Amino acid sequence: MVDAHRTFVIVGGGLAGAKAAETLRSDGFTGRVIVIGDEGDHPYERPPLSKGFLLGKEERDSVFVHEPAWYARHHVELHLGQTVTGIDRDTRCVHLGDGTSVRYDKLLLTTGSEPRRLDIPGTDLAGVHHLRRLAHSDRLRHVLTALGRDNGHLVIAGGGWIGLEVAAAARGYGAEVTVVEPRPTPLYDVIGPELGQLFTELHGEHGVRFHFGARLTEIVGQDGMVLSVRTDDGEEHMAHDVLAAIGAAPRTGLAEAAGLDLVGREQGGGIAVDLALRTSDPDIYAAGDVASVPFSLPGTDLPTDRLRVEHWANALNGGPAAARSMLGRDVTYDRLPYFFSDQYDLGLEYSGWAPPGSYDQVVVRGDAGKREFIAYWLKDRRVLAGMNVNVWDVTGDIQRLIRSGARQDLDALADPTVPLDTLGT
Repeated sequence: MVDAHRTFVIVGGGLAGAKAAETLRSDGFTGRVIVIGDEGDHPYERPPLSKGFLLGKEERDSVFVHEPAWYARHHVELHLGQTVTGIDRDTRCVHLGDGTSVRYDKLLLTTGSEPRRLDIPGTDLAGVHHLRRLAHSDRLRHVLTALGRDNGHLVIAGGGWIGLEVAAAARGYGAEVTVVEPRPTPLYDVIGPELGQLFTELHGEHGVRFHFGARLTEIVGQDGMVLSVRTDDGEEHMAHDVLAAIGAAPRTGLAEAAGLDLVGREQGGGIAVDLALRTSDPDIYAAGDVASVPFSLPGTDLPTDRLRVEHWANALNGGPAAARSMLGRDVTYDRLPYFFSDQYDLGLEYSGWAPPGSYDQVVVRGDAGKREFIAYWLKDRRVLAGMNVNVWDVTGDIQRLIRSGARQDLDALADPTVPLDTLGT
C-alpha cells in the first residue's frame, strides 16, 4: 500500500532514474514514486544504441531497464512523453508541460545530457543525424542498412567513443566511412596520442578514412538531401549522411532556472552536488550525466576537483546512490569513472581519469600490436587510469592500484608474468 503523505519525484526517464525508482522500492520506501520522462519510450539503457542494437544484434525490447509491467507492479507512477517546465523550490512543486503540477518531498534530477549541435550551414538537411536517444538509433540503423546496400558514404564529425562505435557499425553494414576529427588522433582528449594511434590503425584496417586536424564548415545539399561536406582546410568529402558526434552537454536548464548551483564548462559543466549527491537545495538531488561530483585521487594533483561522467556505469550506480541518500542513508558516492567499448573484435574497459596533461608516462603491459594489453597512465609513478584491451577480469585490480595512490615499480607493472594482485598498493 502506497503512503500518499510522502512523494519522491524523479525528473528524467533514463537508466539513472529507473534504477533510483527501483532502489527506493527495494529499500522500503512506501510513499509515492513518480518518474517523469520526456521520451515516449520506457526507461532504457544507452550503450546498445551505439553497440548491439545499432549493429542489429539485439532486439529493441532488450534495451529497456524494466519490462513495462514492472512500474505498475511496484507502484511507480511513470509519466512518459511529459516535459517538466519548471521547479518551484518554495512550494516544492514541479510544473509540467500539460499545465499540471506535482508536489515533492524529495526531488531527483536525472535529466542527462544532449548531443552538441554543429553550428554550420546545412545542419537542417534530412541526412544529418545525432545519436543520443532510442529514436535516433532506430533511425540510424535504417540509414546504415541503406548506406551499406547502396555503397553510400557516411561522414562522422568527431572521433570520440560514439563516433568510433558508429564507424565500426557502419562498416559492418558495408557503408563507406570518413571521420573528421580536429585532434591528431581519435580519442585524444580521453586516452591521449599514445593510445589514440592504435584506434587509427584499427579502424584503418577496416576501411575507415580519417581526416585529422580539421572541422566541418558546411554540409552541402540539394533538394534537402546531403551531397558532401566541406572542412576548414579546404577539403570536400562525398557524403550521403552525416553524424554529428562532437560531444554532449549536460541538461541543466531546469536546475539553472531553479537557482541551483552549477559547475562551469571549464570543469565539465553540470549540477554541483556533494558526495551524497545533494545539490545546493537539501531537498533536491542529482545523478547520472548531469551531476558534477567532487573527485580526487590519493597523492595526485588533478586539473579539477570535480568530475561529470557521461557513461553507463555512472547512471547505473549513481541512481541507486541518490535514492539511498534521499532516504536519509549515509552515502558517499566516490566511484571511479568506468566505461567500456566494443569496436570490431576489440573490447575494452577503462577505469579512472587521465586527460592529456595530467600524466607523465604511459606503461603498457602485454602486446599492443596484438591488441591484448593493459595500458596505465601514471603521474610520479602513481596510476591515474588503466585500460584493459581484450584482457578480462582485471578491472578490480586496476581500480585498486588507482585508489591506492602508491608509487609503482614500473618494470613489474609492465611485466605480464607478475600477477596484478601482487603489485604494490
